[in-house]
This record gives sequence, structure tokens and C-alpha cells, in this order.
Amino acid sequence: MAELTKTGMTRRALLGAFAATTVAATPTFSKAAGFLRGGGDIRRIRMFSGRTGERIDMVYWIDGDYIKDAVKEVNHFMRDWRTDQVKSMDLRTIDIMAASHNLLDVNEPYMLLSGYRSPQTNSMLRSRSRGVAKNSLHMRGQAADLRLASRSVGQMANAAKACRAGGVGKYRGSNFVHMDCGVVRSWNG
Repeated sequence: MAELTKTGMTRRALLGAFAATTVAATPTFSKAAGFLRGGGDIRRIRMFSGRTGERIDMVYWIDGDYIKDAVKEVNHFMRDWRTDQVKSMDLRTIDIMAASHNLLDVNEPYMLLSGYRSPQTNSMLRSRSRGVAKNSLHMRGQAADLRLASRSVGQMANAAKACRAGGVGKYRGSNFVHMDCGVVRSWNG
């Protein structure tokens, strides 16, 4: 049986209200580099994978420090699901993804279509589509292909471009946006 406090709330409800207040009071602008203003002092990444059925909702950075175990979980989540190979994702790419998500002001998690790609996977995809780069940044753990049901490809791309931190590709026909931490550029795929 739940124990009530003097206010008539359960301890769990009281703690939940405190946690919600803490999250709502969290600063929204980072002290970090200007391109990550949308990243916040607490950086969080929310994604799901239709391929593996996995979900992740992870605070991976707090006030200037990456959380090692959280980053490890993000790396595992973003693995090449075809080969089950894990590569350390470039943290700049994760930061761009998180900042873009914050700028879009959505609660919906990203759908991850592609994170890390092994050379074997990249070669296979390249043989099936002319839109796959031979030296793709996916193979270096520096890129992600993402989708949101509640936002258009154009809206997602604009948020990523606002970070001024890497490459942004709009793939309207396939309904996804490519984000990477390479040279600042944009294209239509």
C-alpha cells in the first residue's frame, strides 16, 4: 500500500513532481560551442529502431561532461544492425542530433534508419543505390539517417543546418534526413 505524505500525495508522486520541476527548470542554452545552443546543459538523445525494435532515451551529457556508460549505450544502439558491429560514434554527430531535436521542440523520438555502417554493409547498400557514398561517413561513425513522423524532412534539415556543424542531406523521397559532423554542407538526395 502506498504511504501518503502530509499533503495527501504518495511519496512516489511527490518525487515525480519534483523530477518534473527539475527537468522543466533545466537551462536550455549550452555554455558549449555556439553551434550547439539547442543542446542544453543536459543533452539527451531519444531514438527507436524499427529494425531491432530497440528504444533509447538517454541523458548522455551533463554540464560539460559526457557520461561514459550512456555514450556506450548510444554506440551500441547505433550499431550496424546487419552485422551487429559496434563502433564509437563521433560525439559531435550525437550532439548535432540532440541539438536539432531540441530545436524542433518535439517529444517524439527519432527513428534511426542508419548509424554506423560496416564497410560490408556500405558496399552492399552502394550496389543497390547510387545515393550511397563510397567513403560514407557512416563507416567512420560520423553520420546518422533519421526520421520524425511529426516533422517534415525540410523542418528537420533546417534544424540541423541551424547547428552549422556538419553535413545535412534531405532525402524527401525516402523521408529522412542525413546528419553528420563532417564539413558544413547541404544537399538533396
